[in-house]
Amino acid sequence: MVWVFNQPTALCCAILLALFQLVYSSPAPHPVIDLLPRQTITPGGRPCGQNNATNRACWKNSYNISTDYDVITPPAFNVRTYDFHITNVTNWLGPDGVRKPAMLINGQFPGPTITADWGDYIIVNVYNDMKDNGTSIHWHGIRQFGESNQDGANGITECPIPPGQMKTYDFHVTQYGTSWYHSHYSNQYGNGVVGALIVNGPASANYDIDLGPYMMTDYYHETADRLHLRAEKVANGAPPDSDNILFRGKNINPTGSGGSYDRLVLTPGKKHLLRLINHSVDNSLTVSLVGHTFTVITTDLVPITPVVRSRLFLAVGQRYDVIIEANQPVGNYWFNATLEANNNCGRSRNLYPAGIIQYQGASSTALPTNKGTSFTATCAGETGFSPIVQRNVPSTSFNPGFLPIDLQLPTKPGHGQVFEWRIRQTPINVEWDHPVLEYILEGNTTFPGQINLIDVPQADVWVFWVIQNDFALPHPIHLHGHDFLTLGIGSGTFNTAQHKSLLNFNNPIRRDVVQMPGNSWLVIGYKTDNPGVWLMHCHIGWHVAMGLGVQFLERKGEIPGLMSLDQMVPNCNRWRAYQKTSPYLPKIDSGLRRRVEGVEPAVRRIG
Repeated sequence: MVWVFNQPTALCCAILLALFQLVYSSPAPHPVIDLLPRQTITPGGRPCGQNNATNRACWKNSYNISTDYDVITPPAFNVRTYDFHITNVTNWLGPDGVRKPAMLINGQFPGPTITADWGDYIIVNVYNDMKDNGTSIHWHGIRQFGESNQDGANGITECPIPPGQMKTYDFHVTQYGTSWYHSHYSNQYGNGVVGALIVNGPASANYDIDLGPYMMTDYYHETADRLHLRAEKVANGAPPDSDNILFRGKNINPTGSGGSYDRLVLTPGKKHLLRLINHSVDNSLTVSLVGHTFTVITTDLVPITPVVRSRLFLAVGQRYDVIIEANQPVGNYWFNATLEANNNCGRSRNLYPAGIIQYQGASSTALPTNKGTSFTATCAGETGFSPIVQRNVPSTSFNPGFLPIDLQLPTKPGHGQVFEWRIRQTPINVEWDHPVLEYILEGNTTFPGQINLIDVPQADVWVFWVIQNDFALPHPIHLHGHDFLTLGIGSGTFNTAQHKSLLNFNNPIRRDVVQMPGNSWLVIGYKTDNPGVWLMHCHIGWHVAMGLGVQFLERKGEIPGLMSLDQMVPNCNRWRAYQKTSPYLPKIDSGLRRRVEGVEPAVRRIG
């Protein structure tokens, strides 16, 4: 190094000499240990290292599995951008060899997997290339802190995207784990508008290999629109059986020729992370892997203390991150999905749905020989999980609201008697052309009763809801914008004096979908820390289309200052212009899953 002095003085030389000695005599800062205190997990403490096969609990030095993700979020290291083109396909060759109409994203089913890291921003440009359908995309389970306008629930947070138009969704992922996205317009997700959403982050147990999303779904050879017309009629009885169960978009045709089993490969001696997703319309699934167990580490997007299970029940919309250890002889093993036999939570024409888990080195054509141990599946949700990031609520704050669920059988002209689900004596019916957030933009709080809106004005308090189900069928209850506490589930009618002592206020199960049994009560709670409008609904497609939904308007006075609500206006104006010319509008159902009069339009609409 050469130092150049202009008229140096003794003081100047002394200072420069001291700097020279500091630079060249002091040890170089350690890239991990000498981070600023604000960058460490414990202020002033040592960082935990990098996330790898032997250190999955840590994330990018400064965060770990115990970091409270509702309070602390890593910086946005990346912006992940995706382009989705949604199209109609009239004669699509389905995965089991049966041709049918479909709606696809980028020509594929399931749609593209969105992958991000904890703290990233996700941008998705959604192009509606369909001829006669609106669309919207909901990012299931993503909390959308301060971004309710990105939630993708048409009639609630936005207007649908009209044909020939596009919308950009831009949101921050403050959680990590496994989720999925789907259309919230019509029955489109039942017709194919669906995909996985993975956010990488720490884990509560170590694993070697991330196998990615394992999407499972009921599958129908008719369009979801036609099936709903059948399902809503009382004279037809129970909803239609699915024609198949797909594993990662594949399976053989159980009643004919065509298709193939899905095969997933394990590496002998390694531990594998598998991200289970049930994105069905109607069918709940109990899954098991012959000869193996699941180490469960996440429920929906909530990390938990690891629990070992031989099988897992997944209601519609639920996810589990599990670790599978390849510690059995090299070979092929059935990954079985079992349905409850009495059709209380869906039934399929595929009586023995399964995929294949294959060890590396095993035959890629041979079928497994061990069918596994038979058992009787039920519709009961899983229990016994303990979130790592705890939420403890004082029982003295328990002052619940009541949300009774009711089933009515009104007569619809041209249809006869139909099933109509109600919450608070109201079958939800949102306004596609006037979403709730547009009301807020206008300063208009004269909400119509049919949208079933509940005002929740207080900030940062725990609110509790007793959902009372007096009918025999279970419901997978999904809440947007929150991971909610499941404080308790019980049979019969809830009575505060009698049943409060049965509730768990100390770190109960937390997730965004919970299975509510028939003839039962469910008590949930969430903190009002997320201003916006949030839909709560049954995730069975037929049920929400028949009205089973309610909205929570959380801290409405703060919403305009948190998000640019005027950004929805151009799309709403385009939708309102299209609505006047559409042969399939106005809608005649809840607006969250759409049905159309007659049978013929359902084919024309999708074709």
